Amino acid sequence: MPSSISQPLPLAFLLQQVEAIAREAGAAILDIYGEDDFGVEHKADESPLTRADLAANRVIVEGLSALVPTLPILTEEAVEDFTGPDDQGRYWLVDPLDGTKEFIKRNGEFTVNIALIEQGRPVLGVVLAPVLDTLWLAAEDLGAFRIDGEGERQAIKVSTHTPDAPWKVYGSRSHLGPHTLAWMEALGSYELIRMGSSIKLCLVAEGKGDLYPRLGPTCLWDTAAAHAVISAAGGQLLTPEGDELSYADTTETLNPHFIVYGGSKPE
Repeated sequence: MPSSISQPLPLAFLLQQVEAIAREAGAAILDIYGEDDFGVEHKADESPLTRADLAANRVIVEGLSALVPTLPILTEEAVEDFTGPDDQGRYWLVDPLDGTKEFIKRNGEFTVNIALIEQGRPVLGVVLAPVLDTLWLAAEDLGAFRIDGEGERQAIKVSTHTPDAPWKVYGSRSHLGPHTLAWMEALGSYELIRMGSSIKLCLVAEGKGDLYPRLGPTCLWDTAAAHAVISAAGGQLLTPEGDELSYADTTETLNPHFIVYGGSKPE
């Protein structure tokens, strides 16, 4: 197991630095987004891979390695290079381009996700939507924030569902199976908004929605950064059994099914 520095990590400083790294990765993605050929390939699981995924990954890995050289990095694009958390259960968890299918469709609904994990919990997270020029970020005990294209930084928090109003539910644009549809039908009255990538979780954190059920496959790197944002904004990301999603076991990169709750839970 890799060793690392023993003192607590300075989350406020790291949050500022990770924001800068995410923005640099976003710029690398946008450079390729403007080209005609994304260089699309397919991985063993048939998920797409583009030159933008790889370019963003290089920027992030180089930036995080320079920031805290001893801290391990688990990234979607180099899982085989990860040797495990450090001796205090800490590591970076990265999805350099979450929503590659949306990137290829050119609908703008993709993100850069960078999280810091400590003892299975995401204690820091940065989510950047490059086309929307919007960034969400959070750290434990520091709060959750949204930064728009004008650079305005606004604290965010989840909202409480109004009784008798339809539940505002986010759903995946590319993955919306029968189990998820059945779960939503059990709510009674609801409004479904379909969207790609981790933007959905961040909009719940902003109070612009109530719920996001994901009763289908995702990976650790898909959720960790936005999980930090939703938690710091007062929401929860729980399995159907009511347990908080954990990132402690890196030998299994698939997440269990989960539900993101804003300020209210259905009865």
